[in-house]
Amino acid sequence: MNEKQEEAAAFRVLVVDDSRAQRHILAMYLRKWGYEVLEAASGEEALAFCATMPMGFVISDWMMPGMSGVEFCRKFKALPRDDYGYFILLTSKSEKSEIADGLLAGADDFVPKPVGSDELRARLRAGQRILSMRAELVEKNRLIALNMRELQALYDSLDRDLVEARKLQQTLVRERFRDFGPATASLMIRSSGHVGGDLVGSFQIDERRVAVYSVDVSGHGVASAMMTARLAGYLSGTSPDQNLAFQHLPDGTRGARRPSEIARAFNRLMIEDIQVEQYFTMVYAELDLRTGDVVLVQAGHPHPMVLRASGRVELAGTGGLPVGLIPDAEYEDSRLTLAPGDRLFLMSDGLTECPGPEGFDLGEEGLARMLRRLTGLEGPELLEALVWDLAEFAGTDHFADDVSGVLLDYRR
Repeated sequence: MNEKQEEAAAFRVLVVDDSRAQRHILAMYLRKWGYEVLEAASGEEALAFCATMPMGFVISDWMMPGMSGVEFCRKFKALPRDDYGYFILLTSKSEKSEIADGLLAGADDFVPKPVGSDELRARLRAGQRILSMRAELVEKNRLIALNMRELQALYDSLDRDLVEARKLQQTLVRERFRDFGPATASLMIRSSGHVGGDLVGSFQIDERRVAVYSVDVSGHGVASAMMTARLAGYLSGTSPDQNLAFQHLPDGTRGARRPSEIARAFNRLMIEDIQVEQYFTMVYAELDLRTGDVVLVQAGHPHPMVLRASGRVELAGTGGLPVGLIPDAEYEDSRLTLAPGDRLFLMSDGLTECPGPEGFDLGEEGLARMLRRLTGLEGPELLEALVWDLAEFAGTDHFADDVSGVLLDYRR
């Protein structure tokens, strides 16, 4: 039924009474007030009318031969229809139990007999307001349903795009395990949503040195994922000319920057060139494959952990400011030495700040205990088991934050 048909139905009144004189009087009043009027002498005749056209109002006598007004009301309300019919019972009954029967049948109002024109008109106006409010609510619900369908379509499209974006982001960490001879690097990354802001990686600096890094971009979602994709290009082992770990020397050769210089270069890049509100934390470490010496920079990232072959766990790094927040921020190199069998673990704060069911974070001590329990596993297996243990601690494998890590095994 269209809007014009609904408006016409709202001013259509069906008068049902076995008394022809009573119907005539009511119809006279109603036509004078601007209503379209139909008449029926019985409930059966009235139902036939209602089955073929919508009625805004029905005014029915209670006591009629055959089908009573209450029974007719019940059948009228049960008719399949899109609109609403306002039902008024005419009655001389005053017992509460009888009035309750009418209400249970679906009657909207009652007018005592003999019918007074002023009271009837007032009841009709009240019904008109209710029908108008209902029509307004129906229209608003229709618009809401339409908007919800459109939003669902947009959400479905966005969800498909995010699924593809997740696949693309996973390609940023193509090699989850690399063998550098005297050392191996195992990588793990788990996004809390479709896409995330964590990045881990490794590459060979030269024949003697390898680099590993862990990055955590502020925020979550698409913007963070786009930033990690951009940062991955600046730490690519396959594109040394673009990699900020390298610099061109005056003699035309290419040399490696110290870790602290890399952090400063990223800070300048974020503030002077990229100029976004995002920032990131990172740990970048380089390992000398011959000596086991490690030089690293920590920029707002959790302290790296050194897993000694003896089972002892040590924290490394000197802290430092996040990258992209403060112009001319200074960063310091930290040094340590790995002995054969030692491991260096870089991780995002999604591990140490993972909340448990009682509200307490895992923390550095909790993570160290997990790592000690898993010390006998090879790198990839250790990281996989670590994720399982973290899920057991959190009570869910849907982590609140991205979880990532790099495990550097020195085995020379």
